[in-house]
Amino acid sequence: MEYNFKKIEKKWQDNWDASGVFHAKLDTSKEKYYCLVEFPYPSGQGLHVGHPRSYTALDIVARKKRLQGYNVLYPMGWDAFGLPTENYAIKNHIHPEIVTRDNIARFKSQLKALGFSFDWSREINTTDPSYYKWTQWIFLKLFENNLAYKKEMAVNWCTSCKCVLANEEVVNGVCERCGNEVVR
Repeated sequence: MEYNFKKIEKKWQDNWDASGVFHAKLDTSKEKYYCLVEFPYPSGQGLHVGHPRSYTALDIVARKKRLQGYNVLYPMGWDAFGLPTENYAIKNHIHPEIVTRDNIARFKSQLKALGFSFDWSREINTTDPSYYKWTQWIFLKLFENNLAYKKEMAVNWCTSCKCVLANEEVVNGVCERCGNEVVR
C-alpha cells in the first residue's frame, strides 16, 4: 500500500484547522504555557532550512506540554517591516503591501504543510496598523521619558541593500546577504 502523503497529511492539517485543536483556550482550570519562536521575515524566497530546524524543537515542547494538560499558546506571526521588502518592491516594481501579502501567504502555506502546531487564530503581522500603533505608542513613551534618543555615530551601510547592518552582518568588509561593499 502506497502512502499518499499529500492527500493524507492535507486531510489531517485541514482537520486540525477546522477543529482548532492547537488553539489556546480561555480556560483558567489549566496551567498556562507560552511558547514563542522568533517571527520570520517573509522574504520572497520562502522558508529556508533554518526555519523548520528551530521551529521543530519548540513545536515538540508545545505538543508535550499539551499532552501534559497545559493550556499552550504557541502563536506565529510575521516580522514584515523593513528595507529589504521596500528594496525588493522597488526593484520589481511591485507595491510593498502586495509583496508582503504574497510572501506571507507563501510562508504560511509552507509552515502549515510542515504540520507545526501553531495557534493560527493568534497570528500577528507587524504591518497591521492595529499592531504597529502600539509599537509607535511605546516608542513615543520611551522618547518622552528620555529612554530613546537620536545620536550621530558610525554605522555599517550596505551600498546594495541600502540599509544599516549589524557588525555580525558584515563579513570581510561585505554584506553577508548580498556580498556587496559595506561602508562606514
